[in-house]
Amino acid sequence: MIKSFYICFAALSLLSACAPRIGANDYATTSANQVNVTKMGRIVSVRQVNVQNNDNTGATLGTIAGGVAGSQIGRGSTAGVLGALGGALVGGVVGDLTEQGISSQVGYEYTVQLDQGGLVTVTQGSDIYMQPGQRCLVIYGKQARVIPYN
Repeated sequence: MIKSFYICFAALSLLSACAPRIGANDYATTSANQVNVTKMGRIVSVRQVNVQNNDNTGATLGTIAGGVAGSQIGRGSTAGVLGALGGALVGGVVGDLTEQGISSQVGYEYTVQLDQGGLVTVTQGSDIYMQPGQRCLVIYGKQARVIPYN
């Protein structure tokens, strides 16, 4: 049972590597060397938001690990079956809560009045903060972003 606990802990710890980087300065390798359309504008409003990963990996890993750990109670008996079910339930809840805590990030939702007309809204990480009234560039692409216009 101790061994199963360590497996569960290790699997849940790996979830921290699953939190995507969503900042304006973060680029995936597949986005490098790509041409994007950029438009000028002015920040109209800024709102702090929470960005969460909702892929349920933590709940899945926790359920599996909890079921394996729980099944070690009273091997092959009714207690083992109940232990597996209870372990799976508890593991799923703990895994889901762990993933939410690890992958949740603070970000900003920017609403931009484009110079050419129209409003756009982009949500991104908190590595850059811009204020209402500030000039900016809106970069369109696989991952849209708003950056200060210098």
